[in-house]
Amino acid sequence: MTRAFLVVMDSVGIGGAPDADRFFNGDRPDTGSNTLLHIARACAEGRAEDGRSGPLALPNLDALGLGAAVNLACGEAAPNLDATPTGVWGAAEEVSPGKDTPSGHWEIAGVPVPWDWSYFPDTQPSFPPDLTAAICEAAGVDRILGDKHASGTVILDELGAEHMRTGLPIVYTSADSVLQIAAHEELFGLDRLLDLCRAIAPMVHEMRVGRVIARPFVGNTETGFTRTTNRRDFAVNPPAPTLCDWVQAAGRKVHAVGKIGDIFAHQGIDTLRKGADAALMEHLIDLMDEAGEGDLVFANFVEFDARFGHRRDISGYARALEWFDRQLPRVFDRARPGDLILFTADHGNDPSWTGTDHTRERVPVLIHGLGPGQIGLCGFSDIAASMAEHLGVSERGAGRSFL
Repeated sequence: MTRAFLVVMDSVGIGGAPDADRFFNGDRPDTGSNTLLHIARACAEGRAEDGRSGPLALPNLDALGLGAAVNLACGEAAPNLDATPTGVWGAAEEVSPGKDTPSGHWEIAGVPVPWDWSYFPDTQPSFPPDLTAAICEAAGVDRILGDKHASGTVILDELGAEHMRTGLPIVYTSADSVLQIAAHEELFGLDRLLDLCRAIAPMVHEMRVGRVIARPFVGNTETGFTRTTNRRDFAVNPPAPTLCDWVQAAGRKVHAVGKIGDIFAHQGIDTLRKGADAALMEHLIDLMDEAGEGDLVFANFVEFDARFGHRRDISGYARALEWFDRQLPRVFDRARPGDLILFTADHGNDPSWTGTDHTRERVPVLIHGLGPGQIGLCGFSDIAASMAEHLGVSERGAGRSFL
């Protein structure tokens, strides 16, 4: 019996999605978006020099086949990603009708989304009156702040002081199928914020909106406001058992790292470890020692997406990628014979693109622990089928194993 480690590098897309013309940032289709290629080009051209310098350096991911996967996905070579692969590599494309976090993760776990998500309009107000009334009732207030599309950090700069003065929750949305509520951990109270989000989640889910996200923050008007790591997502339940459920049903354990528990509404999860990406890397390394035979470790590293992709920060995204790559030898050194460590992504978020939304892209599939080999193009669900085969789990979901 062996172990499996499924690591999602949130938003690290590699272009080439055949249906990118059906997805948009504002009025611009995602055709031609390519998160990794455009970052690599910016680095090579000296346009990503904030806190780093020179060509994009990802030697460990590239050795697994990252550069080869980019070329396969989009037909173009990424500067400084030209290693001969020593791992199993390929590229995956999504069939779910969304480029959001739940769609990508559920399909990676073997369950494509069978419906179209609902989105709040980019108007002010964004929310229907009955939903706003329900939020007010659950919060014990007579009105809300925000009620529009906004960046989660920008809206704190805009409304943080008014929130501190009035105690009213800040409620906003984005191009994702999501409703977000921000509140000060001390003034409003973290438990009160979580209770509010929990109370309205069923109503939001009935609207086919995928998540209600609690966005706690700290700080004051003098020092500024900062979001904390106590974020909590209240997500729609997956429409069918996922890889996590299959592994649990086989009597094994599933260890979630990052926001995996929230994405899967805590179904099929045995242990949960959260924090910023630096802390998540330590959790992943600890689990290389602690996970039992036959266990699944499912990790999401979110800061590529949340801190740099949405903010269109090319230098920051490149720094985060290079930091992540530098940690990988610590992970590999703790692998046991027979372990499979698979790196992939859930969508793109091209920091060179128009707007602030995700981008529809293919994603890399890179495997450490099986020696060299080529997968070619596959589906997101094939990842789940392959992990299940490796673990000796009979369920395969919608995918086919490429092992």
